[in-house]
Amino acid sequence: MIQFEKFILENGLRVLVHKDTSTPMAVVNIMYDVGARDEDPNKTGFAHLFEHLMFGGSIHIENYDEPLQMAGGDNNAYTTQDLTNYHIQLPAENIETAFWLESDRMLSLAFSEKSLDVQRKVVCEEFKEHYINKPYGDAWHKIRELAYKIHPYRWMIIGKDLSHVENAKLEDVKKFFFKFYRPVNAILVVAGNVTTEQVKQLSEKWFGDILPGEKYHRNLPEEPAQTKARKMEVKADVPLDAFYKCWHISSRLDHRYYVVDLLTDILSGGGSSRLYQSLVKEKKLFSSIECYHFGTLDKGLIAIEGKLVKGVKMEAAEKAINEELEKIKKEPISEDELQKVKNKTESTIAFEDMTVMNRANSLAFYELLGDAALMNQELEKYNIVTAEDILKESNTVFREENSNTLYYYSNN
Repeated sequence: MIQFEKFILENGLRVLVHKDTSTPMAVVNIMYDVGARDEDPNKTGFAHLFEHLMFGGSIHIENYDEPLQMAGGDNNAYTTQDLTNYHIQLPAENIETAFWLESDRMLSLAFSEKSLDVQRKVVCEEFKEHYINKPYGDAWHKIRELAYKIHPYRWMIIGKDLSHVENAKLEDVKKFFFKFYRPVNAILVVAGNVTTEQVKQLSEKWFGDILPGEKYHRNLPEEPAQTKARKMEVKADVPLDAFYKCWHISSRLDHRYYVVDLLTDILSGGGSSRLYQSLVKEKKLFSSIECYHFGTLDKGLIAIEGKLVKGVKMEAAEKAINEELEKIKKEPISEDELQKVKNKTESTIAFEDMTVMNRANSLAFYELLGDAALMNQELEKYNIVTAEDILKESNTVFREENSNTLYYYSNN
């Protein structure tokens, strides 16, 4: 059970405190309720570009890393389809440095053409390196566009097109910042060797006078149910043929999300999983295969992807996958198999909760979902999943008309 206290500043900033005196460290974590799904379809990649810009200097602090290193701290950030997160870890006695740095970034970035130019180049290089020049790098760009027709999950976090970031104007960037990076749209979690009183005092001092901003109300188009299978073929200079197939699943707060999460482990959670045993070990059709989902807040995707063994035909590989899926759709899994993946999930959750950093991040995430206390109910949501749930959800999800398939052929 993760204990925490919560209060809200007058400007709308939600603050959560998680005390842990067993560590000399403290974590200051800020989560902003903005991700790639909130971008203008003609100006994608901005949420990720911002993650870079936030390290390029704020209104009173030219160099972000220097004072942090002097305080014995380190920091990082990440962007997803749904949110953006920044975190600092440092000795608890130097915690005010983190408040000073984060509050100045929230107050306003420095917004210079030079900073934008530097970070724009970094992001464009990243785009080229990971999505254009890397083997199979464009696979998920193509599959997302295949699977989503109107929801903004149809583009990647890096952006839909390189030109969007290349052409980003300072004015566009400023608008994005003052729309989303406001106290009313943020969650501050302070965890570690701290007291609630201390965090209250520092929060008021450093964040209290930042203007709240306007609350962002999300109004995204809902992806209609898919009624016809979609397929695409690609040929590229890659070492092996690859197979990708995905199906639409429920949103993050739906009970069925937990069913699908366990289902991915049954199919591909390690060496004893069904797909690995049958298709890699026994039939030797794939050199590697995995099943996973993206954990998105809105309705997401479950995917199976694998690299084929040289000489294996794509149709034979797909047929073998379909046979495995038919098995899970026809026969309830055994209680032993179900308990095994539940145990694995329990140990994963326990392992994640071991570090103060992860606890702070999780508290922010569940607060973003609606209530940080949800964090303490996760395990129970997995435990109540039955073999019947797995059977029913397999039949709901793994329908051919709900599927999107990419045959990725090697030129070699």
